[in-house]
Amino acid sequence: MARAARRIATAAALGGGGLTALGATAYGLLIAEGLLARKAIGRPHGLDGPPSDGTYGDFAGEPLKMAMLGDSTSVGLGMTEAAHTPGVLLANGLAAVAERPVQLLVAGKSGAPSAELGEQVDKALAIEPDVAIIFVGANDIITQTPPATAVRHLTKAVRRLRDAGVEVVVGTCPDLGTVRPIAQPLRWVTRRWSRQLAAAQTVAVVDAGGRTVAFADVLGPEFATNPTEMFGPDRFHPSARGYAQAAYAVLPSVCAALRLWPEPRPARGEALQPIYLAAATAAEEPGTEVTATRVDGRATGLHGKWATLLRRRLGETVDDARRGTP
Repeated sequence: MARAARRIATAAALGGGGLTALGATAYGLLIAEGLLARKAIGRPHGLDGPPSDGTYGDFAGEPLKMAMLGDSTSVGLGMTEAAHTPGVLLANGLAAVAERPVQLLVAGKSGAPSAELGEQVDKALAIEPDVAIIFVGANDIITQTPPATAVRHLTKAVRRLRDAGVEVVVGTCPDLGTVRPIAQPLRWVTRRWSRQLAAAQTVAVVDAGGRTVAFADVLGPEFATNPTEMFGPDRFHPSARGYAQAAYAVLPSVCAALRLWPEPRPARGEALQPIYLAAATAAEEPGTEVTATRVDGRATGLHGKWATLLRRRLGETVDDARRGTP
């Protein structure tokens, strides 16, 4: 996994990338069995999430500004009420922690691959956000976009945001191997490809100055053991409960990026790792955050850039955040 992440990230930086990390055979499987999976997956409610732009949190003061970018998971596709979308859940959570209102702009779009992030960044920068949250990667798998190409677009988006002084948190590509309508061997192919893309996304985002949160197997075993509760009617997008679990896995990292929440103490031996190893580890561990760090004042060691890897508890509550509980 670490080698694949390095190969994809390097290809993205150099403008190459080849077909995929798995080769042409994988593409053949994706095309043939992907057609069957698409027939098995139903249609969610509507073509996009419910309108959710607005200001959240019953607090006085200048609002923090937050932008949601990415694909259908960033807009809460399948939800009929804005309150159940990840953007609103995050805005309300952030407002409770900061004790300030939060202005939310949802620039994401259902079906968007990483190549469409540029237009979304244009829209987000118009409000001069304090933080941008990006959920992206699944559509790069579905559309068979070469991983290096997808990572290159994501890197450009993160750099533009960071150059504008915006904090960036990226929820990496989820493991599409957990989606039940996808049969074997396509499920194995998509699982491997999803996690390789997630690892490469982590390397690129951290290098560009952002931080990542691993969605891995769509944020935990509950999606595998309770698919009827965690997935929506189309058996592909999360349910309200699934979106809530995703939002509250990302919330601690958003608060930490804005310096509203102290960083938790990482487990022994997990604090510092070379970025490629940290990325590979995070791709297998749902809810794991990766961000850049320094060792003895140096950002880079013998094996590349240093990164801090933190395993946050899934389901951390807003009350925990307000108490500053690590």
